Amino acid sequence: MNNKEFIAKLARKCGITPAEAAANVEMFVGVVTERLKENDQLNISGFGVLEVKMRKERLSVNPKTGQRFLVPPKIVPAFRPSNKLKDKFK
Repeated sequence: MNNKEFIAKLARKCGITPAEAAANVEMFVGVVTERLKENDQLNISGFGVLEVKMRKERLSVNPKTGQRFLVPPKIVPAFRPSNKLKDKFK
């Protein structure tokens, strides 16, 4: 499912126009992004936790040349599903 299909389905389920659904999705993504930029986690009950994690620096190898290089540490977004969500897939 792509973004356009998601917005259309959301609009049908909520009984709103696709433009309103698109605006709501845009606002949701904006709020999530803002919270993650502030290094805060977002806990959505029944769905999971969106958070920011720090990846450690590591050594990597260029497979073409065999040259080793250091990959610096970086901050990445992460998702941890809730038990309720996991149980729906059992």
